[in-house]
Amino acid sequence: MLNGKHLIAGEWVGGGEVFTSAPAQGESHAFASGGPAEVDRAVQAAEAAFWSYSALSRAKRAAFLERIADEIEARGAELTAIGSAETGLPTARLEGERGRTTGQLRLFARHILSDQFLDLRHDVALPDRQPLPRPDIRMMQRPVGPVAVFGASNFPLAFSTAGGDTASALAAGCPVVVKGHPAHPGTGEIVAQAVAAAIAACGVHPGVFSLIQGVGNDLGTALVQHPLITAVGFTGSLAGGRALFDLCARRDVPIPFYGELGSVNPVFLLPAALAARGEAVAKGWAGSLTMGAGQFCTNPGIVLVIDGPAADGFVAAAREAVAAVAAQVMLADGIAKAFRAGRDRVAASGGVREVISTPCDGRSATPAVFEVTGKDWLANHALSEEVFGPLGLIVRVTDADEMEAVARSLEGQLTCTLQMDAGDTDLARRLLPVLERKAGRVLANGFPTGVEVCEAMVHGGPYPASTNFGATSVGTMAIRRWLRPVSYQNLPEALLPEELR
Repeated sequence: MLNGKHLIAGEWVGGGEVFTSAPAQGESHAFASGGPAEVDRAVQAAEAAFWSYSALSRAKRAAFLERIADEIEARGAELTAIGSAETGLPTARLEGERGRTTGQLRLFARHILSDQFLDLRHDVALPDRQPLPRPDIRMMQRPVGPVAVFGASNFPLAFSTAGGDTASALAAGCPVVVKGHPAHPGTGEIVAQAVAAAIAACGVHPGVFSLIQGVGNDLGTALVQHPLITAVGFTGSLAGGRALFDLCARRDVPIPFYGELGSVNPVFLLPAALAARGEAVAKGWAGSLTMGAGQFCTNPGIVLVIDGPAADGFVAAAREAVAAVAAQVMLADGIAKAFRAGRDRVAASGGVREVISTPCDGRSATPAVFEVTGKDWLANHALSEEVFGPLGLIVRVTDADEMEAVARSLEGQLTCTLQMDAGDTDLARRLLPVLERKAGRVLANGFPTGVEVCEAMVHGGPYPASTNFGATSVGTMAIRRWLRPVSYQNLPEALLPEELR
């Protein structure tokens, strides 16, 4: 049952104005919309919780994460029902995303049972060293403090209330204050109920987790500017993320803002692969492009091909594959409106030719594909900007040199993909140093939609793909965002953290 309230330090509270959800189907619900007063209460509680929670043993933190996963699974049917109504996502997608969400929590539980993430170091004392002795110095990673997390629109479970940012922060020993996304407030509330049940069952401080619902910018502004917040995790638009990033930088005490802002994820279809299997790649690209109405941050929005008859065949096959995709419901009315505006902007750009595009209105989206020469693409920076949704742009370059020029012109990306056969090795070797400098993940002969949650994954990249190129929001390395190194010099054994003794 939904109560439409915030969860703050173990209590369901109202406060602030009220907003009404706008589901894709079914009835809407009223929710409290928080502001500075709710933020202050939640962050103060998180600060109070930090002292005991950060000192909790890794085994007890792991058990807490496991219990959150159990409580989410216990509410599986309820989450699928409300999630589908609010977002329009199909049952299978939500059930899979729920599995990813609980899998992330359990992955971090296992990860912290090992001390690898603590990066333990010890330089033993050298009292007889000349000309000066060396003290005993030990180092480990320690949690930074209360963390603010912004729920994402496109992943109501895996990147939202108890998603990867929350899981990794709790694993690190940091309390979390979540700003729920207004596109799926009911889903967020039920997940918060699961976290609250885990808090009660494990006996941790109730301030370790709070969920504040709301609309508008004031809530997010108050959260990132609160002096007790020590870091921020965000997944969303470039404009929204950059605004929050700037606020974090302008604070009296600046804090890190870990924003994952999306990208166009270019696919480089190299000549031998184009000649041998261009039609198959076109179908695969179309499937990846339109999956989930294109609402993935790793959606492959651009594909590069060397112009010629094989490129003509690729375009024809892509057109045929995209034409078979029906209209899909988007996550929110605003997202659908922004998609149409982006599609129209691309269509009106100089040198751009329509491959396929059909009208759509309301909350639905139909895929659109356009093509442009490499020269025109290079001359128009706006064509390299993400359009969130099922829009693809085929860039026809004249030769390998122009393909490399396009690669060098790219801004930071989450992913870059090489579609290549054995005959493309030399060109791929030429492109790889460029692409690995542009992206956090480089793929061969696949498509970037679908991010494996594992030890080696990097989901981030140079700006504007993310605001911190040294971080990832997926995989166990995500925990590093909420830790900082501390050295202990000549401390008595009894004062050292247990792991350093």
